[in-house]
Amino acid sequence: MRLILNVIWLVLSGFWLFLGYMAAGIVACLLIVTIPFGIASFRIGVYALWPFGRDVVRDPYAGAMSMIGNVLWVVLFGWWLVIGHIVTAVALAVTIIGLPLAWANLKLIPVSLLPLGARIVDADRYVPTSRLI
Repeated sequence: MRLILNVIWLVLSGFWLFLGYMAAGIVACLLIVTIPFGIASFRIGVYALWPFGRDVVRDPYAGAMSMIGNVLWVVLFGWWLVIGHIVTAVALAVTIIGLPLAWANLKLIPVSLLPLGARIVDADRYVPTSRLI
């Protein structure tokens, strides 16, 4: 089922989101100071290309620089991205076939709002642990 949903997602909206995030990542990497934002944009773009069967997990070892970067990201880019994902999710939710795609768009909101200090993992392989090693 994930394969079918990912292929439908790829055709209808995933490819365009991927291209947008990749273009933003290239622009951010051209400006030397914003390279961490470019890398985060590349990570979000790959996740937007194939979202079903993957989850976003917060890295417990992300430090203060991730927090400062996330504050800058929210002010400069994050809230625009969240608004775009919400509007797209509402548009996709108009049809029954679009409901899972709308859900995938809503899954992109946390990582597009706070991308630094987040990891994208396969849902099948990730086993959360409560220990800090």
